[in-house]
Amino acid sequence: MVNLSANYCLKCGAPLETRNIDGTDRRACPSCDYVFWGDYSIGVGAIVVKDGKILLVKRAHNPGKGYWTNPGGYIEQWESIEETIIREVEEESGIKAKVQSIVAIRDLPNRVHNLYVAFAMDYISGNPRPDGLESDDAGFYSLEEIESMNVAGFTKWLIQIAFHRETEGLLKDNDPLVTLKDHVLFRIN
Repeated sequence: MVNLSANYCLKCGAPLETRNIDGTDRRACPSCDYVFWGDYSIGVGAIVVKDGKILLVKRAHNPGKGYWTNPGGYIEQWESIEETIIREVEEESGIKAKVQSIVAIRDLPNRVHNLYVAFAMDYISGNPRPDGLESDDAGFYSLEEIESMNVAGFTKWLIQIAFHRETEGLLKDNDPLVTLKDHVLFRIN
């Protein structure tokens, strides 16, 4: 299946053509070396637990308006995944938190292929407050309270991971055996 969402070259502006590259039809530029590999997005989400309660925000817009979810968002081009989740948690909930580990990854192939990375985070400070744009309510909730709330299905899955995980997950490698410039690395300890 050819992804036809790109019609013009992002490098030189020429109209793209369909070309078979390594056995897959792709949109490619006949004037330069540009190949459109597809539409992708990387989302991040936080599992912040404080005093046995999990941080949730109520979505203020679609998709998911009215549902309670874990705070999260999308990576900016020049932002590390760690910087992204710290920023998103604070923006949506007013909570300062630091990354503990990666505890789940969701792969959602679609028109825009989405990869979502869920982080366990340590609470640092702050009182939950919505930002009024992406969230219109925020708070820490117990498992009992969550049962009667309108929680999104994916967030329910993440809550189960938060309270029933058997490992620490992927931890940031602060002292890699091989130094790689501009890389942020996570590994199983």
